[in-house]
This record gives sequence, structure tokens and C-alpha cells, in this order.
Amino acid sequence: MSATLIDGKAFAAQVRAKVAEHVTRLKNDHGLVPGLAVVLVGEDPASQVYVRSKGKQTVEVGMASFEHKLSPETSEADLLALIAKLNADPKVHGILVQLPLPSHLNSDLVINSIDPAKDVDGFHISNVGLLGTGQKSMVPCTPLGCLMMLRDHLGSLSGLNAVVVGRSNIVGKPMAQLLLGDSCTVTIAHSRTRDLAETCRRADILVAAVGRPEMIPGDWVKPGATVIDVGINRIERDGKTVLVGDVHFDSAAQVAGAITPVPGGVGPMTIACLLANTVTSACRANGLPEPEGLTA
Repeated sequence: MSATLIDGKAFAAQVRAKVAEHVTRLKNDHGLVPGLAVVLVGEDPASQVYVRSKGKQTVEVGMASFEHKLSPETSEADLLALIAKLNADPKVHGILVQLPLPSHLNSDLVINSIDPAKDVDGFHISNVGLLGTGQKSMVPCTPLGCLMMLRDHLGSLSGLNAVVVGRSNIVGKPMAQLLLGDSCTVTIAHSRTRDLAETCRRADILVAAVGRPEMIPGDWVKPGATVIDVGINRIERDGKTVLVGDVHFDSAAQVAGAITPVPGGVGPMTIACLLANTVTSACRANGLPEPEGLTA
């Protein structure tokens, strides 16, 4: 492998350490304890693991964790009532409703019922609009983590050609907005892009977030490019279930200048940035300076 490995696990640990330092200062100087509320509806195994990890890391950095686990049959009215209660609770600075929700619940309605200032996932339509117009917003965690790693590795991103493969509301679109905000020239590509391979080959920064295992081979990567692989896909290989990204790692690593692995790349940054967003929300709610290096 010739590419530099961008270690998301190690970088996420640094972010959590910065969060913990800021939380300590908020407690000591202002008597303020940032609080994160996580709402889980149903018994999806992957969601349960994720919520446990969020709660554990929230406590480890010194913040207050409020977990609400609801039955799969919870009504929309009851879920909206809980969110309204959390919106009004001054001890709660961040609210996250774990997706996916059971099919009888309207995800858009639920997400948009969260106070935009407490929407630490950055999914509320108000935050989407603020980000899209270059204003201060809560930024989705995964794109924020990608941006942090790119800035750390490359320094200034100004003038670089960036290609984002994937157009989801959660990753692709906000990632493109963040890269535009750092003065990249940005192309949003997807599975129906004509000559996707040639589009990718023009990228100084290639962000893969399309959700197809190993879709992007090494010969689609510009020599020396920085590759951020957001994909997490489970496939069967040699009789075992393994995790792979949207990029074919072995071939891409021979060409790229730097690349994130899967697992251990972008994934750990998502929860770290959730914690960072919660601290940012607490500071904004109390008119305090935002933590340096933890925002877009």
C-alpha cells in the first residue's frame, strides 16, 4: 500500500478528548453540563448497539446522557409529545431520534418536530436550509467528521476538485455544501452519472457515499488523491461476513495519496461529532464561545 492511512479511530479519540476538555471548562467556569437525549423506538439490533455506544461515550466525556427507549408500537402522538418535552427541558442541549423508525411513524414529521437548535444530527429542514445558504447551523455528524479529517490531512482545501459520489440528504448533499464552504470545486455524482469513472478520476478529494460495496475500483482514483470512504457494507467473503466500504480498498490504496479504511475510518468520527455538536449547542444556548476545532 502506498497511500497514507487516515486513522479515523485515532482522530475520533482526539475529538472526544477536545470535547471532554471543553465540557470540563463549562462545568468549572459556568456550572453547565451539556446533555444529550437519544430516543430509540423499537428493537432494531444495530440501532440498539449504536445507542448504547452513544450513551457510553456521552458519559465518558462528562456530559449528561438521557436515553429514552420506546416500544415498537409507540404512537406518533406519544413520540411527538416526548420530543416536545425534551425541547422544553433546559438540561437537554441535543436531541437525537435514532433512525430508521418503525414504518407507521413519519420520519420527516418527527425530525422536524425537534427544536432546530437541539437538532445535533443536523437533519431538521431549518438546519438543511441554513447549511445550504452558508449560515450557522447544526451540521450532520458524518459529513462534519469527513471535513475535519480532510482539513487535518490537507490543511487548506481551497481550489481543490472534490467529487462526492452519493446524493443522500444525510451524507452526500451536506458533504458537498461543506466542501463548497471550504472553497472546493464540487461535483455531486451518483450511480446514474454518465462516465462516473472519468468523473472520479478528476477528483483531488473523492468522497464515496453511495452504499454499494467496493463500487469504486483503484483505476477510478486520481494518483495522489485523498479518498474518504463513507460506505459500510456487509458482504460474504470466504465464508465470513466482512465489512467493506464503497471503495475497493486494496486497489485504491495503491493509487491514492491518502485513504480512510473500513472499518476504522469515517465510522468512529460520527459519534465523536455528535458529542461535539452537543457541546456546540450547549454553548450557543448559553451565549458562550463555541469550541474551537469542533465545528464547520
